Amino acid sequence: MRARDLSVLLSVILIVAMLIIPFPAWMLSILIIVNISLALLVLLTSMNMQEPLQFSIFPSLLLLLTLFRLGLNVSTTRSILATGDAGGVVHTFGTFVVGGNVVVGFVVFLILVIIQFIVITKGSERVSEVAARFTLDAMPGKQMSIDADLNAGMISDTEARERRDKVSREADFYGAMDGASKFVKGDAIAGIIIVLINLIFGFIIGMTQHGLGFQEALSKFTLLTVGDGIVSQIPALLISTATGIVVTRAASEGNLGTDITKQLFAFPKMLYVTAGTIFLLGLFTPIHDFLTISISSCLAIGAYMISKSKDQQTQLEPDTEEEVQVEDLKSPESVVSLLNVDPIEFEFGYGLIPLADTNQGGDILDRIVMIRRQLAIELGLVIPVVRIRDNIQLQPNEYRLKIKGSEMAKGELLLDHFLAMSPGYEDDSIEGIDTIEPSFGLAAKWITEDMKDQAEMLGYTVVDPLSVVSTHITEVIRRNSHELLGRQETKQLIDHLKESYPILVEEVTPNPLAVGDVQKVLAKLLKENVSIRNLPIIFETLADFGRMTTDTDLLTEYVRQSLARQITNQHIVQGETMKVVTLSGRVEKFVADGVQQTEHGNYLSIDPNVSQSIIEAIAKQIESVSIQEQSPILLCSPAVRMYVRQLIERYFPQVPVLSYNELEANVEVQSVGVVNID
Repeated sequence: MRARDLSVLLSVILIVAMLIIPFPAWMLSILIIVNISLALLVLLTSMNMQEPLQFSIFPSLLLLLTLFRLGLNVSTTRSILATGDAGGVVHTFGTFVVGGNVVVGFVVFLILVIIQFIVITKGSERVSEVAARFTLDAMPGKQMSIDADLNAGMISDTEARERRDKVSREADFYGAMDGASKFVKGDAIAGIIIVLINLIFGFIIGMTQHGLGFQEALSKFTLLTVGDGIVSQIPALLISTATGIVVTRAASEGNLGTDITKQLFAFPKMLYVTAGTIFLLGLFTPIHDFLTISISSCLAIGAYMISKSKDQQTQLEPDTEEEVQVEDLKSPESVVSLLNVDPIEFEFGYGLIPLADTNQGGDILDRIVMIRRQLAIELGLVIPVVRIRDNIQLQPNEYRLKIKGSEMAKGELLLDHFLAMSPGYEDDSIEGIDTIEPSFGLAAKWITEDMKDQAEMLGYTVVDPLSVVSTHITEVIRRNSHELLGRQETKQLIDHLKESYPILVEEVTPNPLAVGDVQKVLAKLLKENVSIRNLPIIFETLADFGRMTTDTDLLTEYVRQSLARQITNQHIVQGETMKVVTLSGRVEKFVADGVQQTEHGNYLSIDPNVSQSIIEAIAKQIESVSIQEQSPILLCSPAVRMYVRQLIERYFPQVPVLSYNELEANVEVQSVGVVNID
């Protein structure tokens, strides 16, 4: 056993011994000085802690110190009643401290007891009780906050465990303090009872057993009793004060002394007001002028020095910040910060700054907030925050959109013009700057505000610049939403689903499918513009087929078939006929025969000439459908759907490829073209 542990055990044994074995007077004097030293040490420690948990042993220590002090009271009482002597320390407190006047000593003792019992102990008990209650009530909210931060990726698992442990320890600490404060209250009551016992029985024993006279017995035992009471109440008062400091201490960056001086003198002007008040108090009252002038002068000088120090600190702050920035650039860690890549960045030239300036009517920030809400509803994906910044390297009216550091789109705006898109024919009376609408690549013109009404009367679609860029951002994010869904984002979606469907999530992940497998399935759906908002159905399908195969391509096909109603409603208006382009049996056979199976998955391998012929045939049918102002939809059998998608993805990324199993049974389908090759 280590010496530190052994010393604590011996201290507890000593407390028990004091209750049973009579100690000599010299040893009692030593223990009384130790008691005062420990009480002072506890008080100073409580003043220098930054938060209560730094002194988490305090409730148990408070109990031990209270028992130690009560043990001393029992020993000194035994010594006073038995021998009429309790050591030099008690005698000194009874003669020197109170001047040998028992009446004064008794009054001082009563004042100490009243201060401790009514003021400090009562307040500490109430604060401990309220703190324990509020800490327990706040535990669920704190736990939910920790879980939310963990799900958002703001903290790691280790940090979450540390914070949960801290919340639990806080609740235990304040609960223990609530109970420990009762010991302090009981100790104060016991001190009063012990003093009364010493007075009454000491007087009786002094006259009956020691042969002392009435006056001599009263004087001697009253002096010893008061000395013993004061010598025990001083450490008790220190411990009670430490208890109050601990339970009323809020977490901060400094100790009590630092916080008091920093916050009390935070407003130097108030010191001037205080100095003036004290000066006027001496001027208009009989108080001695020298006293009030001296104190008010000290306050005014202190206020001046604090104000001067703050002014110097304010002047040095910009230089200090600049030095810190220079040092940060020199440090090796500064390079690491440059590696961070924002998920989405929107950059613009200086000519487009009014877009982000609310004073000039720009509300691009509000528009982006609405875009994120809209896409969250449409796609079921939480779009990351868009980083908006100006870039002097761009042309004044140019903007560009980056996703994960790569430029995905760019365009040009004329803020004092409107974008007019023709209804299918051009009117020479509409004059403007020819351009291309950035979202869908339509021919358009930048027109002035004077021609806006005329263009609208001729059937042109007229859009303001802010709406143009908002639509462009929306379409680019929608087309590339699959790139924004990583494992971390998938984990957040899974955790959100787990709150409502815990059993369903447990059947899917982490076994048989890892988070990465789920992410691949969801990304494949988003890539083909299929919303993943209906996660319960997606996970039901993954739970059904995840144990049969872990091939994410096949799992995606199963999920698409489960989302048949959603996919059907996405591509058809209720009650209308779905017009599609189908593949001939010959083309589907070419695709099916070209599927190569490997241990790493299946892939499509077709003769380049054949694949080129198929693509040209599909392009011909898509063009034919587009001429009829219809959106082309390619329909094929379930067995080849994903391979047909792989074949045309590079050439027609926006053309949906559906299988028969992805359509509702009551949907009427009309073939407006057949893809065939010779």
